[in-house]
Amino acid sequence: MNIVISNSSGEPIYAQIVSQIRQSILTGELPAGSSLPSIRQLAKDLQISVITTKRAYEELERAGLIDSMVGRGSFVSGVNREFLREQRLKALEEKLAEIAAESRTLGLDKQELIALLETVYEEDDR
Repeated sequence: MNIVISNSSGEPIYAQIVSQIRQSILTGELPAGSSLPSIRQLAKDLQISVITTKRAYEELERAGLIDSMVGRGSFVSGVNREFLREQRLKALEEKLAEIAAESRTLGLDKQELIALLETVYEEDDR
């Protein structure tokens, strides 16, 4: 597992960790039962606070992605990847609804919004 932290990102460090571990679980890079580095080890590897890694692991545990056992460590839970995908799709739909509302406020029609989305999507592929 390779986690890359960007200090120039507007996203908090713990959220970057959560996002990258979540993605590794969803893609199957981290299968159920895989052990994660200890909170202290990850903090040391990333040169960040133990409090930050603890917060990331707590967030992952609340989301049902990992299970932590005192004295044993943290492991990828046996979560159904399809269920996780559905959860993320629901969150994406909520964000898209906000974007659609904002585009209406700006006077953009559906085709202009689609064109804007295509431009942004293509830029991210580069």
